[in-house]
Parts: sequence; C-alpha cells; structure tokens
Amino acid sequence: MSSVNTAIQLITREQAEQKALGLAGTAATCSPALARGPWDYDLAEALAGVPAYGPGASSADVAPAATPRQGQLPEEYKKASDAELDARIRAAKATLGDRAVILGHFYQRDEVIEYADFVGDSFQLANAALTRPDAEAIIFCGVHFMAETADILSKPDQAVILPNLAAGCSMADMADIDSVTECWEQLEELYGTEPDADGRVPVIPVTYMNSSAALKGFCGDHGGIVCTSSNAATVLDWAFQRGQRVLFFPDQHLGRNTAKAMGVPMEQMPMWNPRKDLGGNDEQTLLDSRVILWHGFCSVHKRFNVGQIEKARADFPGVNVIVHPECPMEVVDAADSAGSTDFIKKAIAAATEPTTFAIGTEINMVNRLAAEYPQHTIFCLDPVICPCSTMYRIHPGYLAWVLEALVNGETLNRITVDDDVARPARVALERMLAARP
Repeated sequence: MSSVNTAIQLITREQAEQKALGLAGTAATCSPALARGPWDYDLAEALAGVPAYGPGASSADVAPAATPRQGQLPEEYKKASDAELDARIRAAKATLGDRAVILGHFYQRDEVIEYADFVGDSFQLANAALTRPDAEAIIFCGVHFMAETADILSKPDQAVILPNLAAGCSMADMADIDSVTECWEQLEELYGTEPDADGRVPVIPVTYMNSSAALKGFCGDHGGIVCTSSNAATVLDWAFQRGQRVLFFPDQHLGRNTAKAMGVPMEQMPMWNPRKDLGGNDEQTLLDSRVILWHGFCSVHKRFNVGQIEKARADFPGVNVIVHPECPMEVVDAADSAGSTDFIKKAIAAATEPTTFAIGTEINMVNRLAAEYPQHTIFCLDPVICPCSTMYRIHPGYLAWVLEALVNGETLNRITVDDDVARPARVALERMLAARP
C-alpha cells in the first residue's frame, strides 16, 4: 500500500488530468495544496504576514497571531530528491549514533516515520525519550505541544528539536493561558474557594495532553492534572474525588464522551465559550454542573460523522467501527468502540480472525495499520484524504536539515520551556502518572 503522501500526489495529478478532459476524478483530497512541499506554506505565510495551519484538516481554523512560524528551509533540501534526502538522513543518523533519538507520532507521514527510533502517541513518545538519557538531542517529529512536554520531562542538558516550527496544533491553540485564567477568575467569583464538607474544592482544572505547557503549568499551580485520551476516565475520577466539578480543556469531545461514559448527565456538562461572559451560561447552570467543557475540538476528528458509519455498515456487513474519543459524541455512540490511538492499534493487533475495520482517526495512522495488518480489511471512515495539517508540515527535508546541523555542531529549532512554567507543568504531569486505574 502506498503512503498517504504518494496517494495525495497521484490523486492531485489525476484530478488535474481529469479536469483537463472535463471529467470527475474517482478519489479526492481536501486540498490540492497538500501535494506541494510545506516550505511553500512557510513562504506564503511570510509574504502574507499571517500565520496559518496549512492545507489539511485544520486549514479553516484561525491561527493565533503568536503561532510559531518556520523560517525558510535552505534550497538544497527543497530541491533534493527523495533518494538524496534518504541517503543524507541515514548518513547523519549513523554519524550521530546514540547522541540523537528521533521520535515519530502515529499521525506522522510514512516518509518521516521510517527514520523514527520510537513511534507512538504524544505521551508514549515523551516517555520513550526518557529511556535515552545519554542522547544529546531529541528530534520530535510531531507538533509543538509534544515537543514542549518532552522538554519538560527530559534532562536539562538534552535539546528537544521540532524539525518544522510551524507544526503546531489548532486544538491546543483553542485554549490559551489568558482565556483560561479569565475563565478561572469568573468561576472563583461564582463558586468561591472554600471546600465542601467532604473537603472537595469547588472546581478542579483538567487539561488534555494536547495543550500548551502554560496550561499544564496552570493546572499544576491550581491543584489540577493532565490527562491523555487513554486515561481520561481515571483522571476525571481523580478530579471528582478532590473537586465538586471539573473544568476540562481544550477538547470538548474527549471531555463529553468520557464524562458521559462515567454517568454524568448531559445537562451537567455545559460548554464554556471564552468569548462570552460566564462562557455563555447562566449562574445556575454552572452551579449545577459537574464538568465544564471548553469550546475546543480536533479538526481531524471533527470530520467524522454518523453517515460515514452507516455507509460502512451498509457496504461491509459485520464491520468493526472504532473511533477516537476526540470524535463528536454521536459518532462515538454509533461506533462499536472508541479509544486512544494506542487502543485502536491494540484492538486491531488482538483480532485473531480476518476482520473488516472502519477507523475514525488520522489517515496516516489508518493507512499504516492497513499495511501492517494485511490479513484484515482496514479503511478510514472519511473517504476524503485529509491529513492533520500541522503534522504534515514535518517533511524529510526538514528532518535532514536539523540532523545535518547537529552533525556540524549546530542545534536548530530547539524547543525550551521556561522553568517557571515547566516546574508546575511537571507537577500536573506527575499527578497524572500517579493516578492509576
């Protein structure tokens, strides 16, 4: 099976040919710009003076003004062939040896994953880096908040490198420290700060791993905790033991799906819109709440819908539908099961008989699972190829660039978290590690 990038190139070429003939193509991507090199987006942003997430699932999301931008990649890396980049990356890796470790997220393109020493989700990768304490550099082929987490957990003398600084996360950007602080102040004014008879404080902040280091630090400073998609229920249980209610950010869908499965009624899960006073709620609604959900979402998982599941069931009777809990509630309810990227991978690995799986998560991971388990029929629920916009900005050209710089004694694109943020963020992460099922 070809990689997602190869499929995008072929589809884009076919679409151009079909258009010239006045015909409709048989396959589709969400943007023809995906076929171009990410450096084209870097240049376009520099010329426009406005940051953007680039083509893909998050292309319609508005990037904050402070969104990191990537400077221009040297021409030699843009013009290099796939074979040349492969040779240069492998040569640099061989020269660096144990001095560098490359981490690749499940959603990363195959052309980068093939060089990764570890592949996993954001927290698995941050922990994987801890197994290489002698590595001078940790090259994180993921997105910005993941590199921040790795920097928080790694040793001070280890450099965490993000090959393309523009690889951010639109969901993580939907909750910023100023908006969350303002929300917290409004909630404290409404609830007060005194614990109840059982010693539970009025509200506990919980941030998803997909958030900035500043928000992790906020949780550490305010008695809160971090969660992942695989341990969200355990973390919410931890929070309910200590608080009367939870402020959950930035992903509304993970919070809603997890709390609903734990028995929290929908009417006790109001949404907080940071652009409105009291988040757009009246006081009584907030007083009656158990989980306050932030108005944030993942644009990749927002693409999945019930109609796609219904079509999969019609086309493949007996299909096993597995979706990520960042999907909307109605999609999770219609699926056979929902879980983290690691859950999805393990569910497929555990199937002993040939099975048809329809998966609701990022296309690069689904495509890779289909190649890894050819005894099964595995396909993405979304028929349109639309990868994570920001993950897709990591390209072998950027990886070769940062690796060869390390060989020459230069550290490019280092991600550092100030100690005044890293210290409380580490507290929130350690609370998460200690909250076991």
